[in-house]
Amino acid sequence: MSIQWFPGHMAKARRQVEEKIKLVDVVFELLDARLPLSSRNPMIHDLVKHKPRLLLLTKCDLADERGNQRWIDYFRSQGNAVLPIDAQTGKGVGQIQPAAETLLQPLFAAREKKGIRSRKVRAMVLGIPNVGKSSLINRLAKRSATVTGDRPGVTKAQQWIRIGQTLELLDTPGILWPKFDDPQVGMRLAASGAIKEEILPLEEVALYAVGYLSERYPELLAERYKLKDLSGFEGAELMAEIGKKRGCLQKGGEINFEKTAEIILNDLRSGRIGRVTLELPEDWKREEGETDGQDDPGD
Repeated sequence: MSIQWFPGHMAKARRQVEEKIKLVDVVFELLDARLPLSSRNPMIHDLVKHKPRLLLLTKCDLADERGNQRWIDYFRSQGNAVLPIDAQTGKGVGQIQPAAETLLQPLFAAREKKGIRSRKVRAMVLGIPNVGKSSLINRLAKRSATVTGDRPGVTKAQQWIRIGQTLELLDTPGILWPKFDDPQVGMRLAASGAIKEEILPLEEVALYAVGYLSERYPELLAERYKLKDLSGFEGAELMAEIGKKRGCLQKGGEINFEKTAEIILNDLRSGRIGRVTLELPEDWKREEGETDGQDDPGD
Protein backbone atom coordinates (compact mmCIF):
# COMPACT_ATOMS: atom_id res chain seq x y z
CA MET A 1 0.00 0.00 0.00
CA SER A 2 1.35 3.42 -0.99
CA ILE A 3 -0.61 6.39 0.34
CA GLN A 4 -0.37 9.45 -1.90
CA TRP A 5 -1.00 12.73 -0.08
CA PHE A 6 0.78 15.95 -0.90
CA PRO A 7 -1.73 18.82 -0.99
CA GLY A 8 -0.75 22.04 -2.74
CA HIS A 9 -0.38 24.02 0.49
CA MET A 10 2.19 21.51 1.72
CA ALA A 11 4.23 21.79 -1.46
CA LYS A 12 4.16 25.56 -0.96
CA ALA A 13 5.22 25.13 2.68
CA ARG A 14 8.23 23.09 1.61
CA ARG A 15 9.34 25.84 -0.75
CA GLN A 16 8.93 28.40 2.03
CA VAL A 17 11.08 26.32 4.38
CA GLU A 18 13.80 26.03 1.75
CA GLU A 19 13.74 29.80 1.28
CA LYS A 20 13.73 30.71 5.00
CA ILE A 21 16.15 28.12 6.42
CA LYS A 22 19.11 30.43 5.82
CA LEU A 23 17.55 33.02 8.16
CA VAL A 24 17.63 30.80 11.26
CA ASP A 25 20.37 29.54 13.56
CA VAL A 26 18.79 26.30 14.72
CA VAL A 27 15.89 24.01 13.87
CA PHE A 28 13.46 22.63 16.43
CA GLU A 29 12.27 19.38 14.88
CA LEU A 30 9.10 18.15 16.56
CA LEU A 31 8.40 14.41 16.63
CA ASP A 32 5.43 12.69 18.22
CA ALA A 33 6.85 10.73 21.17
CA ARG A 34 4.35 7.94 20.47
CA LEU A 35 5.75 7.36 16.97
CA PRO A 36 8.96 9.36 16.51
CA LEU A 37 10.24 7.89 13.26
CA SER A 38 6.84 7.51 11.65
CA SER A 39 6.21 11.18 12.44
CA ARG A 40 9.58 12.26 11.08
CA ASN A 41 9.43 13.83 7.66
CA PRO A 42 12.08 12.04 5.57
CA MET A 43 12.58 15.27 3.60
CA ILE A 44 13.83 16.96 6.78
CA HIS A 45 17.50 16.22 6.13
CA ASP A 46 17.43 17.82 2.69
CA LEU A 47 15.47 20.80 3.98
CA VAL A 48 17.57 21.49 7.08
CA LYS A 49 20.95 20.55 5.59
CA HIS A 50 23.70 21.29 8.14
CA LYS A 51 21.77 23.54 10.51
CA PRO A 52 22.00 22.51 14.20
CA ARG A 53 18.89 20.57 15.19
CA LEU A 54 17.14 19.98 18.48
CA LEU A 55 14.72 17.05 18.46
CA LEU A 56 11.65 17.60 20.63
CA LEU A 57 9.57 14.53 21.47
CA THR A 58 6.13 16.09 21.85
CA LYS A 59 3.14 14.60 23.65
CA CYS A 60 5.52 12.62 25.84
CA ASP A 61 2.84 12.34 28.52
CA LEU A 62 0.69 10.32 26.09
CA ALA A 63 3.54 7.87 25.38
CA ASP A 64 4.64 5.33 27.96
CA GLU A 65 7.70 6.22 30.02
CA ARG A 66 9.78 3.21 28.98
CA GLY A 67 9.07 3.98 25.33
CA ASN A 68 10.16 7.59 25.84
CA GLN A 69 13.46 6.51 27.34
CA ARG A 70 14.14 4.02 24.56
CA TRP A 71 13.68 6.74 21.97
CA ILE A 72 15.81 9.24 23.88
CA ASP A 73 18.60 6.66 24.06
CA TYR A 74 18.16 5.84 20.37
CA PHE A 75 18.46 9.44 19.15
CA ARG A 76 21.30 10.30 21.52
CA SER A 77 23.22 7.24 20.33
CA GLN A 78 23.13 8.83 16.87
CA GLY A 79 24.53 12.10 18.16
CA ASN A 80 21.26 14.01 18.27
CA ALA A 81 20.24 16.49 20.94
CA VAL A 82 16.78 15.44 22.14
CA LEU A 83 14.25 16.49 24.78
CA PRO A 84 10.91 14.94 25.77
CA ILE A 85 8.28 17.66 26.17
CA ASP A 86 4.56 18.12 26.68
CA ALA A 87 3.17 21.49 25.65
CA GLN A 88 -0.14 20.93 27.44
CA THR A 89 1.46 20.58 30.87
CA GLY A 90 4.66 22.51 30.13
CA LYS A 91 6.84 19.51 30.93
CA GLY A 92 10.35 19.96 29.54
CA VAL A 93 9.50 23.22 27.76
CA GLY A 94 11.77 25.26 30.02
CA GLN A 95 14.76 23.20 28.89
CA ILE A 96 14.39 24.06 25.21
CA GLN A 97 16.15 27.43 25.10
CA PRO A 98 19.13 26.32 27.25
CA ALA A 99 19.51 23.22 25.07
CA ALA A 100 19.42 25.38 21.93
CA GLU A 101 22.05 27.73 23.36
CA THR A 102 24.29 24.75 24.12
CA LEU A 103 23.98 23.61 20.49
CA LEU A 104 24.85 27.10 19.31
CA GLN A 105 28.02 27.61 21.35
CA PRO A 106 30.18 27.42 18.18
CA LEU A 107 28.00 30.10 16.56
CA PHE A 108 28.22 32.36 19.60
CA ALA A 109 32.00 31.92 19.68
CA ALA A 110 32.23 32.86 16.01
CA ARG A 111 30.14 35.94 16.64
CA GLU A 112 32.36 37.04 19.51
CA LYS A 113 35.44 36.77 17.31
CA LYS A 114 33.75 39.30 15.05
CA GLY A 115 33.02 41.53 18.03
CA ILE A 116 29.35 40.54 18.19
CA ARG A 117 28.24 39.59 21.69
CA SER A 118 24.62 38.84 20.80
CA ARG A 119 23.29 35.49 22.00
CA LYS A 120 19.98 35.98 20.27
CA VAL A 121 18.62 32.75 18.80
CA ARG A 122 16.43 32.46 15.72
CA ALA A 123 14.83 29.05 15.42
CA MET A 124 12.59 27.37 12.86
CA VAL A 125 9.90 25.01 14.15
CA LEU A 126 9.30 22.04 11.86
CA GLY A 127 7.07 19.01 12.10
CA ILE A 128 4.23 17.14 10.48
CA PRO A 129 0.61 18.25 11.05
CA ASN A 130 -0.87 17.79 14.51
CA VAL A 131 2.50 17.14 16.15
CA GLY A 132 2.00 20.07 18.53
CA LYS A 133 3.90 22.97 16.97
CA SER A 134 1.33 25.64 17.72
CA SER A 135 0.69 24.36 21.23
CA LEU A 136 4.42 24.48 21.95
CA ILE A 137 4.85 27.99 20.58
CA ASN A 138 1.86 29.24 22.56
CA ARG A 139 3.33 27.69 25.69
CA LEU A 140 6.72 29.31 25.07
CA ALA A 141 5.16 32.67 24.24
CA LYS A 142 2.75 32.43 27.20
CA ARG A 143 -0.01 33.65 24.92
CA SER A 144 -2.05 32.54 21.92
CA ALA A 145 0.59 33.34 19.32
CA THR A 146 -0.69 30.84 16.75
CA VAL A 147 -3.93 29.17 15.76
CA THR A 148 -4.30 25.64 17.12
CA GLY A 149 -6.74 22.85 16.42
CA ASP A 150 -7.15 19.10 16.54
CA ARG A 151 -7.45 18.81 12.78
CA PRO A 152 -4.26 18.25 10.77
CA GLY A 153 -2.78 21.29 9.08
CA VAL A 154 -4.50 24.13 10.96
CA THR A 155 -1.47 26.44 10.81
CA LYS A 156 -1.49 27.82 7.26
CA ALA A 157 1.30 30.40 7.02
CA GLN A 158 4.77 31.12 8.31
CA GLN A 159 5.07 33.67 11.08
CA TRP A 160 7.78 34.97 13.42
CA ILE A 161 7.03 34.84 17.15
CA ARG A 162 9.22 36.64 19.67
CA ILE A 163 9.91 34.72 22.90
CA GLY A 164 11.39 37.03 25.51
CA GLN A 165 14.48 39.06 24.54
CA THR A 166 16.71 36.35 23.10
CA LEU A 167 14.56 33.88 21.16
CA GLU A 168 12.57 34.24 17.94
CA LEU A 169 10.63 31.35 16.45
CA LEU A 170 9.56 30.86 12.86
CA ASP A 171 6.45 28.73 12.82
CA THR A 172 5.72 26.76 9.66
CA PRO A 173 2.74 24.82 8.32
CA GLY A 174 2.89 21.09 8.91
CA ILE A 175 4.56 19.21 6.09
CA LEU A 176 3.94 15.60 5.17
CA TRP A 177 5.88 13.77 2.51
CA PRO A 178 4.50 12.89 -0.94
CA LYS A 179 3.65 9.28 -0.06
CA PHE A 180 3.95 6.62 2.60
CA ASP A 181 5.57 3.56 1.07
CA ASP A 182 5.39 1.67 4.37
CA PRO A 183 1.80 0.76 5.34
CA GLN A 184 2.84 0.57 8.99
CA VAL A 185 3.81 4.24 8.91
CA GLY A 186 0.49 5.24 7.40
CA MET A 187 -1.46 3.27 9.99
CA ARG A 188 0.51 4.68 12.92
CA LEU A 189 0.07 8.22 11.67
CA ALA A 190 -3.64 7.69 11.15
CA ALA A 191 -4.05 6.09 14.57
CA SER A 192 -2.34 9.07 16.22
CA GLY A 193 -4.54 11.55 14.34
CA ALA A 194 -1.72 13.05 12.28
CA ILE A 195 -3.40 12.58 8.90
CA LYS A 196 -6.93 13.33 7.83
CA GLU A 197 -9.49 10.60 8.31
CA GLU A 198 -10.33 10.73 4.60
CA ILE A 199 -6.93 9.25 3.75
CA LEU A 200 -7.50 5.84 5.36
CA PRO A 201 -10.79 4.12 6.31
CA LEU A 202 -11.63 4.79 9.96
CA GLU A 203 -12.56 1.19 10.70
CA GLU A 204 -9.35 -0.11 9.15
CA VAL A 205 -7.28 2.23 11.30
CA ALA A 206 -9.17 1.23 14.45
CA LEU A 207 -8.70 -2.43 13.61
CA TYR A 208 -4.96 -1.84 13.33
CA ALA A 209 -4.95 0.02 16.66
CA VAL A 210 -6.86 -2.74 18.44
CA GLY A 211 -4.49 -5.37 17.11
CA TYR A 212 -1.46 -3.39 18.25
CA LEU A 213 -2.91 -2.67 21.68
CA SER A 214 -3.94 -6.27 22.26
CA GLU A 215 -0.34 -7.31 21.55
CA ARG A 216 1.58 -4.54 23.37
CA TYR A 217 -0.87 -3.20 25.95
CA PRO A 218 -3.45 -5.93 26.66
CA GLU A 219 -3.93 -4.83 30.27
CA LEU A 220 -4.77 -1.25 29.28
CA LEU A 221 -7.16 -2.41 26.58
CA ALA A 222 -8.90 -4.87 28.92
CA GLU A 223 -9.23 -2.28 31.68
CA ARG A 224 -10.59 0.46 29.44
CA TYR A 225 -13.29 -1.71 27.88
CA LYS A 226 -13.95 -4.09 30.80
CA LEU A 227 -12.77 -7.14 28.90
CA LYS A 228 -12.03 -10.13 31.11
CA ASP A 229 -10.03 -12.18 28.61
CA LEU A 230 -8.56 -11.04 25.30
CA SER A 231 -7.19 -14.44 24.31
CA GLY A 232 -10.46 -15.55 22.77
CA PHE A 233 -10.72 -12.59 20.41
CA GLU A 234 -8.83 -11.47 17.34
CA GLY A 235 -9.19 -8.50 15.03
CA ALA A 236 -12.78 -7.76 14.10
CA GLU A 237 -14.06 -10.03 16.87
CA LEU A 238 -12.26 -7.91 19.46
CA MET A 239 -13.63 -4.74 17.91
CA ALA A 240 -17.11 -6.24 18.00
CA GLU A 241 -16.72 -7.08 21.68
CA ILE A 242 -15.65 -3.51 22.41
CA GLY A 243 -18.66 -2.29 20.42
CA LYS A 244 -20.93 -4.40 22.59
CA LYS A 245 -19.35 -3.07 25.77
CA ARG A 246 -19.85 0.49 24.55
CA GLY A 247 -23.41 -0.06 23.36
CA CYS A 248 -22.62 0.49 19.69
CA LEU A 249 -25.54 -1.58 18.46
CA GLN A 250 -27.84 -1.10 15.49
CA LYS A 251 -31.26 -2.54 14.81
CA GLY A 252 -31.17 -6.29 14.92
CA GLY A 253 -28.27 -6.32 17.35
CA GLU A 254 -25.65 -5.65 14.67
CA ILE A 255 -22.47 -3.88 15.75
CA ASN A 256 -22.01 -0.34 14.50
CA PHE A 257 -18.35 -0.65 13.59
CA GLU A 258 -18.01 2.97 12.47
CA LYS A 259 -19.13 4.25 15.87
CA THR A 260 -16.96 1.65 17.61
CA ALA A 261 -13.95 2.77 15.56
CA GLU A 262 -14.55 6.41 16.51
CA ILE A 263 -14.66 5.53 20.21
CA ILE A 264 -11.46 3.46 20.07
CA LEU A 265 -9.47 6.08 18.17
CA ASN A 266 -10.74 8.95 20.31
CA ASP A 267 -9.78 7.01 23.44
CA LEU A 268 -6.34 6.24 22.02
CA ARG A 269 -5.59 9.78 20.87
CA SER A 270 -6.78 11.41 24.07
CA GLY A 271 -4.87 9.04 26.34
CA ARG A 272 -8.02 7.62 27.92
CA ILE A 273 -6.79 4.11 27.16
CA GLY A 274 -3.53 4.97 28.93
CA ARG A 275 0.00 5.92 27.96
CA VAL A 276 0.76 4.15 24.70
CA THR A 277 3.84 4.16 22.45
CA LEU A 278 2.94 3.10 18.92
CA GLU A 279 6.45 2.09 17.82
CA LEU A 280 9.86 1.34 19.28
CA PRO A 281 13.34 1.54 17.69
CA GLU A 282 13.48 -2.23 17.39
CA ASP A 283 10.26 -2.21 15.35
CA TRP A 284 12.01 -0.12 12.71
CA LYS A 285 15.04 -2.36 12.72
CA ARG A 286 12.84 -5.39 12.22
CA GLU A 287 10.71 -3.76 9.52
CA GLU A 288 13.78 -2.49 7.67
CA GLY A 289 15.19 -6.00 7.75
CA GLU A 290 12.12 -7.09 5.83
CA THR A 291 12.77 -4.49 3.09
CA ASP A 292 15.54 -4.13 0.57
CA GLY A 293 18.04 -2.45 2.84
CA GLN A 294 16.62 1.06 2.96
CA ASP A 295 18.64 3.76 4.68
CA ASP A 296 18.11 4.18 8.40
CA PRO A 297 15.49 6.96 8.76
CA GLY A 298 17.17 8.07 11.95
CA ASP A 299 20.44 8.99 10.20
